[in-house]
Amino acid sequence: MEFVRLLLVFLHLLGMGMLVAMIMLQARAGKDAPVNKGWLHGAALQLLTGVALVGIDPLVGAVQYDHVKIGVKLLVVVAIAAVVAINVNKPKAPSWLMPTAASLVVLNVGIAVFWT
Repeated sequence: MEFVRLLLVFLHLLGMGMLVAMIMLQARAGKDAPVNKGWLHGAALQLLTGVALVGIDPLVGAVQYDHVKIGVKLLVVVAIAAVVAINVNKPKAPSWLMPTAASLVVLNVGIAVFWT
């Protein structure tokens, strides 16, 4: 079971890396570019692996999660997915989308690291 937990942590970190990469890719694409669908994939990976990590905690007992912190992180990743999903099919990303999504990603990483 410990292998499953470590695999989920690994995938969760890959999802975070994907969201950070999307910040860079979206910035490089320019202000007239459409929204990259990788945002949705990264957010979905973060969401699914995060929920799975909290769900298997009673079975593994390796980490005692702060459920308020997890709830806040859940809201932030849902907000990332929502602002991206609303704009993913538009031919041009709104000017506010990139700073908003990037700020939410940085906020989520900050909560993960600094909220103890």
